[in-house]
Amino acid sequence: MRLTKFEHAALLLEEDGKKLFLDPGNMTTALTDTEDAVAVVITHEHADHWTPAQLERILDRSPDAPIFGTAAVVDAIRAALPEANAIAVRAGDEHTAGPFTLRFYGEKHAVIHRSIPIIDNVGVLVNGELYYGGDTLVPEPALVGEVNVLAVPAGAPWLLIGDVIDYVISMKPRRTFATHDMGLSQWGQNMASDRIRSATEIGGGEFIDLEPFDSYDV
Repeated sequence: MRLTKFEHAALLLEEDGKKLFLDPGNMTTALTDTEDAVAVVITHEHADHWTPAQLERILDRSPDAPIFGTAAVVDAIRAALPEANAIAVRAGDEHTAGPFTLRFYGEKHAVIHRSIPIIDNVGVLVNGELYYGGDTLVPEPALVGEVNVLAVPAGAPWLLIGDVIDYVISMKPRRTFATHDMGLSQWGQNMASDRIRSATEIGGGEFIDLEPFDSYDV
């Protein structure tokens, strides 16, 4: 399974010539090469994780691809793109799309501020190999020590780097890479990556240094 990191929170996974897109939002360059997509996963409703325009680019070339997301995401997609096959998911659900098995975890977005309502958020484990938790740093007990590749948020209004370090140490992944990082300067990205690297190595794991459009075979 090949992983490609795009800008900010968007990822692409490819297996047997089929594609799975995760969180294509407004901080990610307009998607191209979207044919052969068998699914899209959207962790939550914020625009840096999905936009109607990005979904239209996928569905124009892969019209049958289902889109998995929280109930609020599904409501927003149905309002913007009535023809889309949007499917609501929550923790404990499992779906298969082409060569991809999707298991969903989690419940809530991280707290930004007590004055801002907390929205739903789902993480996804793909083919038992890659875990992408969306906008949360709450460890999943069932996945501790079990994840081959962990996507780790590196920068956000809701994020403290100390919480990132604790998350990685708690999850004990074999490999990590930084995502959710377009709000950081290059200096900030480098600093966050160094912290994620150190936390990963504490558990005996390896940090993968991926820039936008870099790929890695999971």
